[in-house]
Amino acid sequence: MFIQVIQGKVADEAGLRRCLDRWNDELASGATGYLGSTSGTCADGTFICMVRFESEEAARRNSERPEQGSWWAETERCFAGPVTFMDCAEVSEWMGGGSDDAGFVQVMEGHTRNAHRMAELMGQVGERVHEMRPEIIGGTLCSDGRDGYVEAVYFTSESEARLHEKMEIPDDLRSLFEEESELMGEVSYYDLREPMLVSAERK
Repeated sequence: MFIQVIQGKVADEAGLRRCLDRWNDELASGATGYLGSTSGTCADGTFICMVRFESEEAARRNSERPEQGSWWAETERCFAGPVTFMDCAEVSEWMGGGSDDAGFVQVMEGHTRNAHRMAELMGQVGERVHEMRPEIIGGTLCSDGRDGYVEAVYFTSESEARLHEKMEIPDDLRSLFEEESELMGEVSYYDLREPMLVSAERK
């Protein structure tokens, strides 16, 4: 899997939503290798979109389509400033990955010295985390191959997530969570309270 993370400050949220709906209705069917997306606008106006493709080549082919270029020229005007793109060829999923059934998604962005180890730790603690916090459906971790990473955690609802976020960590997992926290470094959090969750129809 390959993920492209798109981020920017929104100036016209209604216009952006129309553009996103139009892409799903008119352009998605022609995007070979497109798997789906997780997106939303935070309370401060920051828009985050994680677009999933089967491969980096599939993502590049989509970007090169003339209709994609025309669509983006229109969509870009919905933002208040520059839009950043982060290409992530290193992707791992834990507890089954994301889910279109999620009612709340929290996206974490930061820099790490070892994204591979972060992914290993997620895999080791995943099932135990689900036992302790059943409102967590799953998550996706992606890295740009240098030190940048983005992780999305999918919850049944924000209220359930807030209720359980101060959980007591069992002694046998404490060292793993401490290592994970150290690897994550300084984290920026983006709460998608009304996430737009799309999965492509598989043919």
